Amino acid sequence: MPDAPDDAAPLDLALARRTLDAQPFSRLVRAEITAFGDGAATLEIALREELLQQNGFAHGGVLSYAADNSITFAAGTALGPAVLTSGFSIQYVRPAAGARLVARATVADAGRRRAVVRCDLFAVDEDGAETLCALAQGTVRAVR
Repeated sequence: MPDAPDDAAPLDLALARRTLDAQPFSRLVRAEITAFGDGAATLEIALREELLQQNGFAHGGVLSYAADNSITFAAGTALGPAVLTSGFSIQYVRPAAGARLVARATVADAGRRRAVVRCDLFAVDEDGAETLCALAQGTVRAVR
């Protein structure tokens, strides 16, 4: 949760949403935080034409953004609001096509200054059916 609006505010979904809204790029892709807390975070993006590549699938950069940001937000639930991703990897399982992209991140391990977080990314169709499209794992560090 880099650049949280108020580091003294309680870490909850409202703060996570304000923090996301403070990120210009997140506003550009119209990302939403739909769950936040207890070592996990979920980020969702409506897949509109501007976010697709030439074959009609979600651009890999959009999936990478969703993985990176959801990983960082999940880590923030364990490390506090001042965190930065120090690295992550992503494996694309299949093309992402559908109405929405959902990135669900969960802290796998956390210490005082570092967390390792896993993220599953799903393409969601109009009927709500989810298809796994990518897997990611990252390391996040506290920057107090």
